[in-house]
Amino acid sequence: MIWITGDTHGDLSRFQKKEVRKLRAGDSLIVCGDFGFVWDGSEKEKKALRWLQKQKYNILFLDGKHENYDLLWEYPVAEAFGGKVQSLGGNLYHLLRGQIYELEGKRIFAFGGGESSEKEFRREQECFWDDEMPTAQEMQEAVAGLNRVGRKVDYIITHEAPVAAKGLHNNRVDSVSTLEAFFDETARHVEFSCWYFGSIHQNKRISTRYHALFDDVVPAADQP
Repeated sequence: MIWITGDTHGDLSRFQKKEVRKLRAGDSLIVCGDFGFVWDGSEKEKKALRWLQKQKYNILFLDGKHENYDLLWEYPVAEAFGGKVQSLGGNLYHLLRGQIYELEGKRIFAFGGGESSEKEFRREQECFWDDEMPTAQEMQEAVAGLNRVGRKVDYIITHEAPVAAKGLHNNRVDSVSTLEAFFDETARHVEFSCWYFGSIHQNKRISTRYHALFDDVVPAADQP
């Protein structure tokens, strides 16, 4: 089974919820960005990572707007689930932007990153990385990958919310970033059954196709 949750921000309690305790060997839990367990390199953090690495199920996370990219990029790139990942040890993996994965017969397009609204404040606190915002090259490579699979996937999983979902959620979109414009094009030109994202920190099924997640842990749609 494939399960999905929102931002974890370095909080182990998400992995101790009753839904997660039911996961079996071979199952996968996908975190929609802001993973938060690669942040300061402390002993406490290393201990948490060792615990995560030992879980019997796969933990797959996207990067978000609050990651220490200097530390994250130190992990080796490998091949897993039909695409490129960074392996953090055990069954713990970072899903790279624009990759298409195959899990339990489902095709998943993953694209992390986003743009912080408070980035100037975070620059002052020295906890901001320009790498949070995806590059034009990453978007172009993502389009090429989607074209190779006929622009058809089962799930799209991102950190940032697509424009269409934001409009349905609050009926107002004041401005659109480059990434959101890319997601808008993706929504119009790619066939998918459900799009999951975590950035708005709410648990809400916005429509039949868009699902915002925070601390809920839900099974991906259309699984036997």
